[in-house]
Amino acid sequence: MQEELEEYILNHIDPEPEMMRKLNRDTHIYHLYSRMCSGHLQGRMLKMFTRMIRPQRILELGAFTGYSALCFAEGMPQDAELHTIEIDDEIEDFILERFNASPYADRMHLYIGDAMEIVPTLEGEFDLVFIDANKRNYVDYYNLVLPRVRKGGFILADNTLWYGKVTETSTRDPQTLGILEFNDMLVKDTRVEKVILPLRDGLTLIHKL
Repeated sequence: MQEELEEYILNHIDPEPEMMRKLNRDTHIYHLYSRMCSGHLQGRMLKMFTRMIRPQRILELGAFTGYSALCFAEGMPQDAELHTIEIDDEIEDFILERFNASPYADRMHLYIGDAMEIVPTLEGEFDLVFIDANKRNYVDYYNLVLPRVRKGGFILADNTLWYGKVTETSTRDPQTLGILEFNDMLVKDTRVEKVILPLRDGLTLIHKL
């Protein structure tokens, strides 16, 4: 997206809440790979999707610094709960500090470790799952969580255009190859409806039939 067009959009949607603006700033100051933070536009969209879906249980694979998790929490019903998994234990304290300072602290559950190991230990079904972890493992993540999504539920998969690299036919980058494998697999899956939004570097909406 052109910077001028993105700036226009940001000026014509709901403002970024102060708590989220500060978290975004702190992420860019204190953490490498700060571009992984969802940010203003995607954050408002995640909140809006949550308002529309009204999930009781949300699962997130890949918390990073907690921005997207807080956006989901902002939009979910008051009796809902969110479970988020982050593999990097070095940012656990950073995430928990922001979660505990939010109005949603009692409904947010953080797990540190490998999602492939943690998800099987969680009980029950989920209404909404957000996949935003290691791109190499997207197919594995999808196969892991789809049986845990209720019929009529949703999966959101982030980074599915991977900065446009999905159109590079000669790519050997493992992250890009992981996304390509996921996209090619998903388009053939008749158990779900799917659409890719060209937001940032791609957000795929998946509806379980």
